[in-house]
Amino acid sequence: MSKSRQEIFKTQLQHAREGTITPRMVAVARDEGLDPELIMAELAAGRLIIPSNKNHLGAHPIGIGVATRCKVNANLGTSPSTIDPQMEVRKARLAVELGADTIMDLSTGGDLPGIRGSIMKGSNVVLGTVPIYEAASGVESVVELGVEDLLSVVERQARDGVDYMTIHAALLADHVALTHDRMAGIVSRGGSLMACWTAFHSEENPFYSNFDRLLDICRRHDVSLSLGDGLRPGCLADAGDSAQMAELEVMGHLVERCWDAGVQVMVEGPGHVPLDQVRWQVQRAAELCHGAPFYVLGPIVTDLAPGYDHITSAIGGAVAAWSGASMLCYVTPSEHLGLPRLDDVRKGVVAARIAAHAGDIARGRSGARQADDAISIARRKFDWDTQFRLCLDPHTARSVRTQQGTVDDNEHCCTMCGPNLCAVKLTDDLNESTGRAAG
Repeated sequence: MSKSRQEIFKTQLQHAREGTITPRMVAVARDEGLDPELIMAELAAGRLIIPSNKNHLGAHPIGIGVATRCKVNANLGTSPSTIDPQMEVRKARLAVELGADTIMDLSTGGDLPGIRGSIMKGSNVVLGTVPIYEAASGVESVVELGVEDLLSVVERQARDGVDYMTIHAALLADHVALTHDRMAGIVSRGGSLMACWTAFHSEENPFYSNFDRLLDICRRHDVSLSLGDGLRPGCLADAGDSAQMAELEVMGHLVERCWDAGVQVMVEGPGHVPLDQVRWQVQRAAELCHGAPFYVLGPIVTDLAPGYDHITSAIGGAVAAWSGASMLCYVTPSEHLGLPRLDDVRKGVVAARIAAHAGDIARGRSGARQADDAISIARRKFDWDTQFRLCLDPHTARSVRTQQGTVDDNEHCCTMCGPNLCAVKLTDDLNESTGRAAG
């Protein structure tokens, strides 16, 4: 291969290791308020990724890593029973409008490449997929798929511009027996597909056996790998069990192979985890996976709240973000119940953003509390417009106030206390009468 061709296929990780600051590194540094040199150094160390397929030219680059603010991903996509591509595009646009940093298209029904293309055209954010979903959607059973079938889907999605892919390569054939005594078994769709494939063929996970070929595809297109946790716990009772930890150890080895190949990589995490285990889970992943960015689903901290799992996951997500998780995958009220609706997407994104932002504040990230302090000043001044502008979901905040119906937006009160019992107004009147007017 000629030198010029090698340059074309150089990844952000390879650039960083050579000491080259790329335009995408500069863009991430500007958004984060950080020095481009720091972004380059974190990339080179493997603690940060910039998912940036060279074929996805319209995507706004973001940094996912412990040095940057905690990011939020929104999952969406069709199912065999619900195929409405335009609705998925609407969901994607709403998620981006509400501040989602990445979108994962998990479609399993309909024209999958067409749906993926529509979502990419309808938004300018980083896009992730789970290639095994597309591969399995074309056959009656996943066991019909061969190695070439699986890798060809990865190659096609890479050419289409997918920025990061979840690949369940660390779930080995020997791990499946460790799940037999679980309360919830294997709850990951990708994990269950790979477990069925290995059991039927009596062979090792094909993504693991052909990991070098997978890395070659990722390197040529600068696709970031997200090592999927196929054995994540699906209930509190299974959290931290031998199956989960065995897979996590293999992930650590695969992280090093990714780095050796110049491929960006992050690690996916649980799942359902009791609140007292969340911090340990994040720290254990950092230890076993050498500080690679950790991307968590939730974690969901109680199994008792179907219909409210955007809340249970936000509780766990805030602790995970505080503990060092680099990205939170939103969980919607539809989790465990059905395909998310448009309003579920809104609630899921906002809940995850609250959790991520709370984590950023707790970690003391530069500028994290700036908007909080500004909205507090606006609240003290009854400056409703500024409050709506600064809050995470202006539409909902303005709607709640409007629905109260008894006060005008310019009045110095709300319907909770009214004009005579408003604590802020009473305090301001007190300060004014004693000569200590608020600044």
